[in-house]
Amino acid sequence: MVQKIWEKCVNYETISYLVCGVLTTLVDWGVFSILNERWQMDYRISTAVSWLAAVLFAYVVNKLVVFRNFRFQLSCLWKEWWAFFAARVVSGILVMLFMILLVDLFHWGAFQVGALQAGLYLAKAVVSVINLVLNYLFSKLWIFKK
Repeated sequence: MVQKIWEKCVNYETISYLVCGVLTTLVDWGVFSILNERWQMDYRISTAVSWLAAVLFAYVVNKLVVFRNFRFQLSCLWKEWWAFFAARVVSGILVMLFMILLVDLFHWGAFQVGALQAGLYLAKAVVSVINLVLNYLFSKLWIFKK
């Protein structure tokens, strides 16, 4: 039984999704850090812009690498993109709500280590994990289903 669960959960698709998810998270965090730390933008604006950059990157890698979907007909691309974008909007709204909840309501934003806003990045890490799982489920069950 354990072997069957292992084979179901540990395969090309889940491993490549994890790798691409980490890369997408790096895009998200990189853009977020540049906007928030270097350009001193509000964390909400930084979150929104970094989310958009990550969505664009994620669509390409999920389609081509994870789900190996090579249908390039315009009608197919259009349908997939809007389904992908709609799912990401839902998860993006949840990301924004969780960030506001953790940073503003639970005051994680007040936690600093030197000049680093450690609580802000801790909140972003928690939210990133939730987002990764939600986005996999949306992609697997709805957008790139076989």
